[in-house]
Amino acid sequence: MLRVASLSLFLAIPVSAADWPQFRGTTGDGHYDGPKLPTEWGPDKNVAWKVVIPGKGWSSPIVSKGKVYLTTAVPQANGDQSLRAVCVSADTGKIEWDNQVFLAAKSKAIAHSKNSHASPTPATDGERLYVHFGHNGTAALDLMGKTLWTRTGLYSQPVHGNGGSPILVDDRLVFSCDGQDRQFVIALETNSGKTAWQKPRETSAVKKFSFSTPTVIEVDGKKQVVSVGSEKIASYDAKTGEELWRSKFDGYSLIPKPVVGNGMVYFATGYDRPTFQAVKLGGSGDVTTSHVAWTLTKGAPHTPSPLLVGDEVYVVSDRGVMSCIDAKTGEVVWTGQMKGAYSASPILADGKIYLTSEEGKGTLVETGRKFKVLDEFDMKEKTFASFAGVDGALYIRTETQLYKFTSR
Repeated sequence: MLRVASLSLFLAIPVSAADWPQFRGTTGDGHYDGPKLPTEWGPDKNVAWKVVIPGKGWSSPIVSKGKVYLTTAVPQANGDQSLRAVCVSADTGKIEWDNQVFLAAKSKAIAHSKNSHASPTPATDGERLYVHFGHNGTAALDLMGKTLWTRTGLYSQPVHGNGGSPILVDDRLVFSCDGQDRQFVIALETNSGKTAWQKPRETSAVKKFSFSTPTVIEVDGKKQVVSVGSEKIASYDAKTGEELWRSKFDGYSLIPKPVVGNGMVYFATGYDRPTFQAVKLGGSGDVTTSHVAWTLTKGAPHTPSPLLVGDEVYVVSDRGVMSCIDAKTGEVVWTGQMKGAYSASPILADGKIYLTSEEGKGTLVETGRKFKVLDEFDMKEKTFASFAGVDGALYIRTETQLYKFTSR
């Protein structure tokens, strides 16, 4: 169901390269490029500010034009969930607005014990804020928090709740819908919320639900959207939604966001036994037998997204096994055991990999062909959200609070 409020006119102001406007940053791959981030953090270390965020949500913070945005779910007395968007001043940590976008009835407030009702990370183009709550709805807000349009009713059987985040591709908001009842990739017009295109998965998987975030690639000057679902990765024309190529595998409940480089796309294959694959770009139709470059069978992640750094790709399994893989050959360069369990995706800054465990224990690992832990930290609180880095500041969301860390 589409509901449109009256729209205001906006000036087209591009998102700054210094911002962190969507899940995994400007380029969608977890790479930070800016003044050095702090290399020490904790509840009492390098804290610029901290603020309590009401409710619960595992969406990662995004940052644009001096504002931090995130979503949360506040339980109501009758079991319903108030699904909300929150805006925080990046300078002061003050909550500037906290607005309800949807009210999810108790019967539709579905979430795995490790999940939340507000897990997808929002996105912004500098004109609007786009929030996504899976089967409970998607919406655009102006930057003062007013709802401009909403979409609901796209699918109704999410199995474990919401998960995958939306991405922006020019004037389209693109996300995957992979419930047990319906599976498709959809692009909405950012100014209206109307469907620009919608492409069914056409999967024969028994367990059809997944939670992956799409990735944008460019081949021969044309943008494509790569999306992973149960038993299938496929690339779609960003303008029309036409399926360009697909590759099949065994797996379901996909969570990690694919990354692209070296002429290949790298992705995990989900439950029950995850593998990590590289598929060469440039094919058409079914490329399962012709374009799969290599497959890693040990140490693949169920949840954290991979991090590609030149000729190495780094993955962290949910049990904390970190691997450095030769991105071109699939050879494992090294493995190392991290402390704790992992759901958040790593980010890269100044040759260092920033990680956080579900228990809130942070780790700095040096990139390169030897496993080297530089330092370890403890937030002393759960966190499943991924870091954001902007202008020398590191933003971390824990179970109850949002922190800004600086070392200047």
